[in-house]
Amino acid sequence: MTARLDVVAGDITQLDVDAIVNAANESLLGGGGVDGAIHRAAGPGLLEECRGVGGCPTGQARITGGHDLRAGHVIHTVGPVWRGGSHGEPEMLAACYRNSLALAADHEIRSIAFPAISTGVYGYPLEAASRIAVATVREALVDNPVIGRSIDRVVFCCFGAEATALYRRLLGMSVTR
Repeated sequence: MTARLDVVAGDITQLDVDAIVNAANESLLGGGGVDGAIHRAAGPGLLEECRGVGGCPTGQARITGGHDLRAGHVIHTVGPVWRGGSHGEPEMLAACYRNSLALAADHEIRSIAFPAISTGVYGYPLEAASRIAVATVREALVDNPVIGRSIDRVVFCCFGAEATALYRRLLGMSVTR
C-alpha cells in the first residue's frame, strides 16, 4: 500500500503527525524561518537536545524528540544553499527527503510532514525544489520497501497560496480550496 500524500497550507508546528521535518542549519541550534518557528514552538528542551546531537551535514538528517510540539519527533535536515543549480544542489536536496524518510522508517514513524526545504533563506527556486520533493518522496515510497511499508502518510506543509497550489498541481490534486 502506498502512503497517502497530502498538501496543507499552514503552520507545520501545529500538525497532528508523528514527526515534522525541520529545514535546519548545520548547527541544529535554531535559526530563522521554519527552523526558528519549530524551535520556538518546541520549547527550550529541543535546543538542549540538539546541542547533544553535534550538528548535521547538508543532505543528511538527525532525529530528536518533539518536546512541546504535537509531533512526537522532529527530523532535522539541512538543505543546500542555492548557488545556481550546478553545484550538486538537486542531489543534496533529494538526499534530504530520502534520508528523512529513511530515518522516520527506522523509528517506526507512520506520518511525517515536510516544509519546502531550502526555499526560504537558502534561495532554492520553489518550482524546482517542489518537483524534487514530490519526485523523491514518491520514488522512496515505491522503491524502498522499508519506507513504503512504514510510512502511511506524507504531508507537504506549505507557506502561502503559491506553494500550496504548486504542490497540489504536482501531486495531481485539485488546486481549488
